[in-house]
Amino acid sequence: MKNNKYLAIYKEWTDKIKSGEIKAGEALPSEHDLAETYDTSRETIRKALNLLSQNGFIQKIRGKGSIVIDVQKMSFPISGLVSFKEVSKNLNMDAITTVHDFGLVKPDPFIKQQLNATSKDEIWKVFRSRAIGSEHIILDKDYFLKKYVPTLSKQICEGSIYEYLEKELQLNISFAKKEIVVEDCTEEDRQFLDLEGFSHIVVVKNYVYLDNACLFQYTESRHRLDKFRFVDFARRGV
Repeated sequence: MKNNKYLAIYKEWTDKIKSGEIKAGEALPSEHDLAETYDTSRETIRKALNLLSQNGFIQKIRGKGSIVIDVQKMSFPISGLVSFKEVSKNLNMDAITTVHDFGLVKPDPFIKQQLNATSKDEIWKVFRSRAIGSEHIILDKDYFLKKYVPTLSKQICEGSIYEYLEKELQLNISFAKKEIVVEDCTEEDRQFLDLEGFSHIVVVKNYVYLDNACLFQYTESRHRLDKFRFVDFARRGV
């Protein structure tokens, strides 16, 4: 029974978090206090806390302790090619988009590689943060080849770029290759997002193609890791 004590402690705290008794953003008691409360060793407490962390209930933050994560994360589809406006509408979220950087640029070596661009190409560069409630939790870094997107404006970027591309420019956006990675937060992330002490961020990289198989957009969508889960539906072939 002693060997399973950490599991009992884990279950008790998961129940408290799921029920809302312990709310997102609150700190759990220290290891020392928990060891005294449960009359057990700190090693047992660490096992319970590690399990809570591994299963997405808490995040250990230096100087703050074990912080409860919002288990009601927003679900973003992996396989679908949808705009943020469409996702936020489906999730019934009140979202605000702020454009921090917009304009035509010459591609640097990195963007050349991502878009198969040349030095003669012009690129629309759009940096936007997304606020849910009062927190800026997504940073979208979009790059569009001007030869496919001849016109764009800051006002359009404050709304839905895809709505403009499809309805006004009549572009047929077809498919995307996606890559999901976890990276260290950058200075840009710290500048534009409310990171709340998190040192890593979830990055969804999109290479988006038109129906003629031409690559026209590269995007890095950078998400605060405690706010989202990325979901898909998979069917096994027979």
